[in-house]
Amino acid sequence: MASTIAMFTALSGMNANARNLDVIGNNIANVNTTAYKSNRLLFSSMYAQTFSTGTAPGETTGGTNPGQIGLGVTIAGTQRKFTGGTISPTGNPHDLAIEGDGFFVVDHAGEQLYTRDGSFTKNSESELVTAGGDRVLGFGVDDSFNVNETELTSIRVPVGTMKIAEASTRVRLSGNLNAAGALPSQGSSTLLMGDATNYLRAITTANPPVNTGNVLQTDTRLIDIEDPTLPASDTPLFAAGQFFEIRQAEKGSKQLPTQSLEITDTTTMQDLFDFIEETLGISTDSGNNPDGTTPGVSLDQTTGAITIVGNAGKTNDLSIEPSDFRLLNADGTYSKAPFYTDKTADADGEAVRTTFFVYDSLGNTVNIDLTFVLESRGNTGTTWRYYAESADDSDIALQLSTGTVEFDTQGQLATTEPISLTIDRSGTGADSPLGISVRLADSQDNVTALADTTSAVAATSRDGVPIGTLTSFGVGADGTITGSFSNGMTRTLGRVALANFINDGGLVDAGSNLYRVGPNSGSPVVTGPGTLGAGRIAGGSLELSNVDIAEEFINLIVSQTGYSASSRVIQTTNDLFQQLLVLAR
Repeated sequence: MASTIAMFTALSGMNANARNLDVIGNNIANVNTTAYKSNRLLFSSMYAQTFSTGTAPGETTGGTNPGQIGLGVTIAGTQRKFTGGTISPTGNPHDLAIEGDGFFVVDHAGEQLYTRDGSFTKNSESELVTAGGDRVLGFGVDDSFNVNETELTSIRVPVGTMKIAEASTRVRLSGNLNAAGALPSQGSSTLLMGDATNYLRAITTANPPVNTGNVLQTDTRLIDIEDPTLPASDTPLFAAGQFFEIRQAEKGSKQLPTQSLEITDTTTMQDLFDFIEETLGISTDSGNNPDGTTPGVSLDQTTGAITIVGNAGKTNDLSIEPSDFRLLNADGTYSKAPFYTDKTADADGEAVRTTFFVYDSLGNTVNIDLTFVLESRGNTGTTWRYYAESADDSDIALQLSTGTVEFDTQGQLATTEPISLTIDRSGTGADSPLGISVRLADSQDNVTALADTTSAVAATSRDGVPIGTLTSFGVGADGTITGSFSNGMTRTLGRVALANFINDGGLVDAGSNLYRVGPNSGSPVVTGPGTLGAGRIAGGSLELSNVDIAEEFINLIVSQTGYSASSRVIQTTNDLFQQLLVLAR
């Protein structure tokens, strides 16, 4: 007779196939969802009704198998298919796709979740976020733009706002120094006097007093120098609170920067001499000039004559007019020209000056003058002395350094070490000091010393760059985010992190293309792309859904058939019940 068990068995089949239709419908609905992973429903049979467990073979029988009738079907579970979808280029640098295993790590309201959907954008803080506003996590960089993989942090790409600069470290020169040029015989010499006929002298009440036979000494205070326009009056030339200024003095036809010295009660002649040497860029470390004079400022204590001797070489020739030395009142107004100058010798000798610029750590331009002067010729070649100066040095001293370079008899550089310069940048906000290596020879350019009509040297290249703004970025296969700046620099901005799981299928779908750790997924292993089994990153691309629409339609037909067949079982069983009721009437 008819059995109710058949009806309930068929009902389980209808329920199971209906749930399968739910899964298939969800897959089809997400066929265009970025990085969606398709699901499939797994069936399993329910407990069977057992009439006999069977018997074992005996001497007279062959044994029997169990007698069982199934009681229907149930849902064993769902299984997500984590095969990769097609990678589709988009051209948007914010879009990222994973080629291989792994998940992007995101911060979802304080909870760490995971996704394959790389359709990212930026928020108002220049952080990479998902369409739902979850921050994308990765590895940041330190102050030197080195990736720090010790902790996860939000990834910032501040296009248009981030600015950087890089200090110079080296400069390369090229050119030729005229080995046939004239050897120097002297440096410039200028007398510093009270007026056209008289030298300077101290007042009779000077403190400290001058020694017997002297009219002026290096330890004499400036406020104890007599005004040459008022001889024998003991009227001081200078007063405390005034400023001694050097302006528009020239060296080798190049105007020197303006500098001033504040005059106090203790400012001495030696302080003034040091100030003049530093402002005029006179090198006192280069030894005597060929005529035996010593570069610097000297005083004849018995006459009061002051002599300013410059370095040898035409480009070191000093031109100082009386109006270049100015005395200013405490309020900055002009008072008078305190000195008379009389130039008695011009600097001579083959020399050349080149001016080039470098950058400090803030991107400021720092100008450097480098002068080469022919010092000697011999059987082994020529020797040239260099003088390095910079008006952008933070202290008053114009001179940076001096030294010599040697060239062999073929005119090739014999000195192997580059010229090392140190520039004081104190008070500018930049790193100080700024160290520059000036290279005179390498595989591309070099300075020679061959006979020519004139010397000519110039800087051909330098490193370091001025301030630049982040204009664009890209993400490499290893997840490294590289930014490009308007000054031509590129810098690492961070690295995208990926998470791997022992069992991807154990992840729990949290909606919005997000997953959270499940009891059977295992703990995440967070690493950089391309390591520890994680896939690579495809920048400017998105991963498409891995739903196979043809397969889903076939599954749809199969599930529909199963549902219809189960309904026919119920209908047939119902027909049998109706026949049984007819017999009862």
